[in-house]
Amino acid sequence: MSPGIAYLIAGVAFVGSWLVKRYLKSTYKKWSRVENQYKVTGAQTAAAILQDHGVEGVQLQQVRGKLTDHYDPAKDILRLSRQNWGTTSVAAMAVSAHEAGHALQDHSNDLRLRLRKFLVPLAALGARFGPIVLIVGFMSSSETLLMIGALLLAGMTLFQIATLPVEFNASKRALDSLERLGLSDPEQRDGVEAVLRAAALTYVAAAATSLAYFAMLFARSRGRWIV
Repeated sequence: MSPGIAYLIAGVAFVGSWLVKRYLKSTYKKWSRVENQYKVTGAQTAAAILQDHGVEGVQLQQVRGKLTDHYDPAKDILRLSRQNWGTTSVAAMAVSAHEAGHALQDHSNDLRLRLRKFLVPLAALGARFGPIVLIVGFMSSSETLLMIGALLLAGMTLFQIATLPVEFNASKRALDSLERLGLSDPEQRDGVEAVLRAAALTYVAAAATSLAYFAMLFARSRGRWIV
């Protein structure tokens, strides 16, 4: 891989990631201003989905921050950000249903989620030590350290790739659950799908960026070109 091609790929990936994040923010902002016709809050949406599927023992919590919504499978806690917890917007419904989809995955012992959970320690190791090892490797021109850093980054990249099917499936479960509960109509479904699609693209962009960065580091570690 030539330096020019490697930098071009990385540049496209980084710019694409930035554009996707802007797209997510604008899409979320648009549909957070539109009230769902059923006037159910995000918390009520998540609770209804869990109850409808017979999932018990999942605690709902409100957390600070913007778009900090997530499901914690280790503690069986579904956390919703303040703007999604108590609001009745289409965006709040979409995000809450998506996180409930993760809880459904966990309680159905979904293989995709199990794989991602298995890779969490590897991703954490890469995120914590990968950048440090790479910096030291570049400063010392050590091919060995650069290779180790690239391998650590590869673990994090593998985790991001494994995350994609998990997120796509959670969105599918969210849409199916809203339909099943009668909390969807053509217009609002468009909004829910738009929010879920924008969120999914952020994971795609993150994986693509990591792959591009990893390709650059891998080429450098093998001494094919000098950064």
